[in-house]
Amino acid sequence: MKRLSGTTQLLVAVLALLLPLLAPAANVDHYLLGNPTAKTPGRVQPGLLLMGGGDRNFDALRWFMAKAGHGHIVILRASLGGEIGQEFYEKVGGIASAETFVFKDREAASDPAILAAIRRADGIFIAGGDQSRYVRYWRGTPLAKALDAHVRAGKPLGGTSAGLAILGEYLYGAMDGGSITSPRALADPLGDGNTIETGFLNIPLLEGVVTDTHFSERARLGRLVAFLTKSEQLAGRPLLGLGVDERAALAVEADGRAHVYSTAPGAGVTVVHGGFERIQKEEHPLRIDRLWTVGVDANSVLHLPSGEVERPAFTRNYAVRDGVLVALDMPTLVIHGGAGVEPGDLTPDEEAAAKQALEAALRAGYVRLQGGGSALDAVTAAITVLEDAPQFNAGRGAVFTHDGRNELDTAIMDGASGKAGAAAGLHRVKNPILLARAIMDKSNHVMMVGDGAEQFAKEQGIALVDPAYFRTEKRWQQLQKALEQERQAQAAQVPLVLPGKAYFGTVGALALDARGHLAAGTSTGGMTNKRYGRVGDSPIIGAGTWAEAGCAVSGTGWGEFYIRAAAAHEICARVRLAGEPLPKAADGVINRDIPKAGGDGGAIALGADGVVAFPFNTGGMYRGWIGPDGVPHVAIYKEDALAIPER
Repeated sequence: MKRLSGTTQLLVAVLALLLPLLAPAANVDHYLLGNPTAKTPGRVQPGLLLMGGGDRNFDALRWFMAKAGHGHIVILRASLGGEIGQEFYEKVGGIASAETFVFKDREAASDPAILAAIRRADGIFIAGGDQSRYVRYWRGTPLAKALDAHVRAGKPLGGTSAGLAILGEYLYGAMDGGSITSPRALADPLGDGNTIETGFLNIPLLEGVVTDTHFSERARLGRLVAFLTKSEQLAGRPLLGLGVDERAALAVEADGRAHVYSTAPGAGVTVVHGGFERIQKEEHPLRIDRLWTVGVDANSVLHLPSGEVERPAFTRNYAVRDGVLVALDMPTLVIHGGAGVEPGDLTPDEEAAAKQALEAALRAGYVRLQGGGSALDAVTAAITVLEDAPQFNAGRGAVFTHDGRNELDTAIMDGASGKAGAAAGLHRVKNPILLARAIMDKSNHVMMVGDGAEQFAKEQGIALVDPAYFRTEKRWQQLQKALEQERQAQAAQVPLVLPGKAYFGTVGALALDARGHLAAGTSTGGMTNKRYGRVGDSPIIGAGTWAEAGCAVSGTGWGEFYIRAAAAHEICARVRLAGEPLPKAADGVINRDIPKAGGDGGAIALGADGVVAFPFNTGGMYRGWIGPDGVPHVAIYKEDALAIPER
């Protein structure tokens, strides 16, 4: 063999050193910032960073960079470009290099240059995107083995969104090209749409763990339960679910101790304990008698893979009934007193009186819930108080029709049974909601109107009053003003165009009882100066009032538009059929569809899982809620702070 010269030997040695740094030959995009040959400044330590997929959580990322000894970070992804690497290097900072590989196919997972980069990486971070690509491109390849070896070598590994979703022993692969929603997953947890995969990565601290991301923001508790159900069937043993909120990250130490970094109040991690005993069947909705979850926030310590939590943020019990996730032992009452109130409409004394009445209604309904009463009982009690309060356009505070009468409408609906009762055109029923309840409970009908409804009320022993009972001076003056505006328009021979505000004025309540059942109710005096027996949306089931097993809504606004949109039902349909989170569904109908059609107003919405929404597009909406702590929370104007129940 011919002996190489000294110069040639030197060139060979240099090439051997440079070979791992050459750009990969496979179909992959490559981005590099910094000096990949620089010495790692600090000590590399093991750790896992599980990020929920939202805006960058810089404190969590700095923890990760410190675990990597502030050295060389390799970012792996299957879409987009080198943006994360740029952010890591320039904004988070403090690292020697950031190198990004964007995979286009499975071949790249065997590329020597990429594998060399992974071997020399101090930390590896897997970005978001489509997790099915990661499964297809990496499972059973040298790259997957290299990731396992990286963790075994005591180096940190992180992931966000899809990059987190693939780290557990069992994972949702989204192999059908979609992203399954909670309602769809719960409707058939063992079906083909719930694409659970395994045999991918082997990370000891995530053994027996299933993860999910964008958790609270996308209402994913239901689907994580479905993931666990199918994964347990495959594993034959109890598993643990981890749901990480969009604005949170879970930093896991080498010994399994984990703590939360969050960028928003309330953001954290939800631990779902598996071990579901009920046998599930394919093509059947999920049924679980009881499951429990534990919250992890910045004050908690989570131990993996056991799932034990020190100082939990919360402990909550749920059930799944025919594919619907319901909160147990967390009674909640939500009310409104009508949208359309604007800053400046009320004196300070009137504002105080309105808030006092809202609080009284909340307490009255919550007493029923605390005593083991049903959601229907709580809704009835709360609305009765609001009907008796002259501050609101219902019952005693009802507005006047064109001919100077008070004309009342109401409805109630039971989400558990689907039964409903409604009445319209009432003149003497002191508390219309009591009549709606009687129609539902004690007749074969859903809606009664006018004199016939009042005859039924008399037969049922419901209090009738002289119509003068409903009169308040403020409402009478509002009618006089409306009549004068009408006369002026007629004299000028111009059409009278009423503002949307003229159609407002309702009260409503929604309740979730300790058994996880929902109910909804609404009551109104209609609109000032109305004629011809006009009826708005409030007593029309599906328009202004709706309750089903998983969702309940009471509306307040320009009733004609709520009727045309079947607004209350439409909100719940979007949750049930499209899998939209309740706040998104409510916002879409109330603040997009109805204004687009020419109307406005607001609503309250309550999910069986305890999620609450208060969408409205006016300057204010009388509103409030009370939950397990028994403290009423109320607000009037848009700018008023109103904490939302945490779920």
